[in-house]
Amino acid sequence: MKLNWHAFVCVAFLTLPASAQQSAHLADTILTNGKIVTVDDQFRIVKALAIRGERILATGSDKDMKQLAGPAAKVIDLKGRTVIPGLIDNHVHMMRASELWDREVRLDGVTTHKESMELIARKARDSKPGEWVLILGGWSEEQFTDEKRGFTKEELDRIAPNNPVMAQLIYFRIYTNTAGLKALSLDAKSPDPKGGKIEKDASGQPNGVLNGAGSVRMALGKLGDAEMPQMVANAKVLMHDLNKVGITAFQDMGGRSFNLRQIEPFATLAKSREMTVRVFYNLWMEPESPADVDGVLAKIKEMKPFQGDDWFDNTGYGETVYFPLHDNLLAAKGNITPDGLVQWRRVAMAVAEKGMHLNVHVQLRSNIEAFLTEIEAINKVKPIKGLRWTFSHVDQLEPQDIERMKRLGMYAEISSRPVVQGALMLKVHGDRTYEMPPLRMVQASGLPWGLGSDATAVTPYQPFATIGWAVTGKMVGGREVLKQTITREQALIAYTRSNAPFLFQEANLGSLSAGKYADLLILDRDYLKVPADQIKDINPLATMVAGKFVYDALKK
Repeated sequence: MKLNWHAFVCVAFLTLPASAQQSAHLADTILTNGKIVTVDDQFRIVKALAIRGERILATGSDKDMKQLAGPAAKVIDLKGRTVIPGLIDNHVHMMRASELWDREVRLDGVTTHKESMELIARKARDSKPGEWVLILGGWSEEQFTDEKRGFTKEELDRIAPNNPVMAQLIYFRIYTNTAGLKALSLDAKSPDPKGGKIEKDASGQPNGVLNGAGSVRMALGKLGDAEMPQMVANAKVLMHDLNKVGITAFQDMGGRSFNLRQIEPFATLAKSREMTVRVFYNLWMEPESPADVDGVLAKIKEMKPFQGDDWFDNTGYGETVYFPLHDNLLAAKGNITPDGLVQWRRVAMAVAEKGMHLNVHVQLRSNIEAFLTEIEAINKVKPIKGLRWTFSHVDQLEPQDIERMKRLGMYAEISSRPVVQGALMLKVHGDRTYEMPPLRMVQASGLPWGLGSDATAVTPYQPFATIGWAVTGKMVGGREVLKQTITREQALIAYTRSNAPFLFQEANLGSLSAGKYADLLILDRDYLKVPADQIKDINPLATMVAGKFVYDALKK
């Protein structure tokens, strides 16, 4: 029998003694006179919501919710504004970003080269001489509508003469200036790094362009480690910035394997109860050889997920299983080898034997098919149903893959990398790009799935940029790059209720329902009615996590 929570609360309230009525089962916060999109199973829209402590007490009419108000309850008049659940990103690399967040300039959503230059110049002016000015991804040259290009050494010298600048373009290029070349110890005699190239001018001097993944890896490796107190401070600012754009929870996938220093700032803030975003993460190593795999297997045996709480917890292993098979969205084909699959299966089997969740980075056809075959073989030995094994990205997923995944009880995390990479994908994959990823097909298939960003290096971190792309198919700058779009209701579900299971938090998060945490956003416009092209521009006026406002522009 389905419980009528509102009726239960009212009956319990009326049968309590008078003293108890003033404290038990009463709300301490009431939101009224709004358009509250619950995103529950019925996708109900109600006028009001009652909160007690950290959780939602009930939803319904203004009259009914006011009857639940305690004697000291705070009543907030929404004045017709739209409220939605807090947004959950199912796949990010935010913990890594905390290392250098204070030095970053973000070009997320910037549509002109001119504005990007102004932002870099402003950061340089605000920085001490010699401090790095960093743009660590989240943008592409194709998003600029005035000049679709990167940055020359000369123009970076002009706007930041006293600061080294590093503009990272996804994972395949670095733009830097004279001070940056000096800080990186690069000159005419510097050899090219493995997998990279130091571009030179006519005189043989570095011209400020470092091409290739090896160059990016080399340059990032020379930035050094931030001091832990700075990383803790950065983590607090980063969470505030996420609250400001509507993120209340995320699943982190580390980066450059998973440096344990990346976890420490958030563990520190969780211990001191200073979290304003719920952080869940997968641990993973980055084995590149059979010997590396030997070491990883020993570490997997020692793992113990789910030792945290609803603010901070480890949920499993992944995203990279065996690094030589980590495929690239901007490659024409996958990189499967028989020897690589042997090592891949060793790691995945160890995770299955441990009874843990596994997240697998996979994008291209050959890799999707090969990994499914390996998982099917593992499942015959050690069944994985119930462990929520997940494929991340799956840009070239096809119907037969979905059926195989459904039989295995698998899930899909789909990312919005075309929001800045779509034009680049068209150069590599042609018209197939318009079906990458196949959102509408997955939505119709019944496969459990959710929508995420893969921020911060390869995409913007703003959730409404991702949601807007999923609805319109347009990348930053306005070019159409996806035809397999979904409705705005489906996109909202995919960023809220459908993402809670990836965090193993479906009982607590994802909808505005009685008993779940009061994680919600008050928006500056009506999500369900604003023109589709404006979804990307939506901003929260206030963000609440666990019944408390962690961002509130309404007070200003």
